[in-house]
Amino acid sequence: MQIWPAIDLRGGKCVRLQQGDYQRETVFAEDPVAVARQFQAAGAQHLHLVDLDGARAGRPANLDVVREIVAAVEMQCELGGGIRDQASIEQLLQLGLDRLVLGTSALKAADWFREMCTQFPHQLVLGIDARDGLVATDGWLETSTTPATQLADQFRDVPLAAIVYTDIATDGMLQGPNVAAMAEMQKHVSVPVVASGGVTTTADVSQLAAAGLAGAIIGRSLYEGKINLPAALTAVAHPARSPHA
Repeated sequence: MQIWPAIDLRGGKCVRLQQGDYQRETVFAEDPVAVARQFQAAGAQHLHLVDLDGARAGRPANLDVVREIVAAVEMQCELGGGIRDQASIEQLLQLGLDRLVLGTSALKAADWFREMCTQFPHQLVLGIDARDGLVATDGWLETSTTPATQLADQFRDVPLAAIVYTDIATDGMLQGPNVAAMAEMQKHVSVPVVASGGVTTTADVSQLAAAGLAGAIIGRSLYEGKINLPAALTAVAHPARSPHA
């Protein structure tokens, strides 16, 4: 299972939100590039970037710092937040990003997203953010009536790179991930599912690995010292036994 340490960008700084609430922000670092280098030095091979300003504005907003991060590290880098047109996709891939996470546009413009997946095969990730099993959009500011698994079903036949599945109720709360929901999604689809939200301890990482998830995004718990990256990478190599095994 892949470990994706997360850098959430707002105003060029590395921040974290609780449950996607822009009023509950903590600034963890003034220099996101230095944070990315630290993650690489600790052994990470993957990096998950979120443009929070972009998610709110509907277009990429932290391009300069994203460019600097991608140039500074040799990790597989992905970015989500505000990517809603082809020009943005092309611009971001030209920065050297390996893949892009699209969520709101996949829900609101499904045909367009399918076309983009065909034009950029295995470079686009379907970002599904769910609250109580229902898809949330626009930087989590709105909740739709679409079940998360139903949204995934719409894109079974397109060349997705992966699905990033975020459980908003646990995101940034340091209370553990919704392993059952994550496992259900991974069993429901054939593409890799990366779990996001609430990953706090090495035990959480091990449980997700044992449940068959392809990856896990770790954010706030890294910054607050609840888990360290080498320990998470070790936990992936030695996942806990599944209770159903």
